[in-house]
Parts: sequence; C-alpha cells; structure tokens
Amino acid sequence: MSSIEKLMSKNIISLDIDDDLAKAKIAFDQHPIHHILILNGKELVGVFTDRDLYKQLSPHINTRKETPRDTSLLHQKVHLFMSRELVTATINTTLNEAVLLFYDNRISCLPIVDEHFRPVGIISWRDIVKIIALQYRNKLQQAHQT
Repeated sequence: MSSIEKLMSKNIISLDIDDDLAKAKIAFDQHPIHHILILNGKELVGVFTDRDLYKQLSPHINTRKETPRDTSLLHQKVHLFMSRELVTATINTTLNEAVLLFYDNRISCLPIVDEHFRPVGIISWRDIVKIIALQYRNKLQQAHQT
C-alpha cells in the first residue's frame, strides 16, 4: 500500500495561535477547505474547523441585524476554540493506517507532520473516501474489461 505522502494535499492553510476568528473566517471564505492548521511558530498545536468557526459566529454577521456584540466575537482568538488533541501522521503512514486513525479517533482530518511536528500536508476524510471510491471504480472497470 502506498504512503499517504502521495495522497495528501501539500496546500496547507494555517493560522497562528494568536490569530482571531475574523482571520479564520476570511481563510474559509477564500479557500474551499474545512480545516485550518494552527501553528505556534512553525509547530502544529491545533486544528480549527469551519464548524468550530460557525458555532461561534452570530447568524447576524454582515446583515442589517448585526450588533456590536456580534462583531466583537470575531476578535476572539482561534486558540480558544481549536482542537488541541491532535492525531497526526507522517509521510510514511499508509492509506490503511490512515483509515484506522480516522475511524479509531473519529477525526475529520489528519495533519501530516515532520520529525519537528511541523505540518507538511493534510488529508481529510473526504479525500480518503474519494481515494477509496476511485480505487473501487478502477477495480470495477478492470473486471468489466475481462
């Protein structure tokens, strides 16, 4: 089985531990992602999801009903809401091992880190499902060709 290195996304969106929710909102608005890796310096210290953000935001943000309290929420720091219980993998982790990490830990993304705990990639459960679906489709096509 091939390593996760060939399957992971190397396009990492990250924020600093002291960045605020406004900066996270901008990142989610600008990129088709569901996870932001939170760094302290270059070291991975947390994961912040779009669900983490939307749990904190008022539905009145950017509407006529927006209040000063609604906008003040955007100034809170991401480290207050990020997940600190990290499950990570290395570039040598296999797809099967990654699937077990997702299943056993009920996570939605798997940051890939180097020996200094710096992120070098990320893979989400959506990526895993896509990979397995494509492998199965190829298997079906090969069976129909014989």
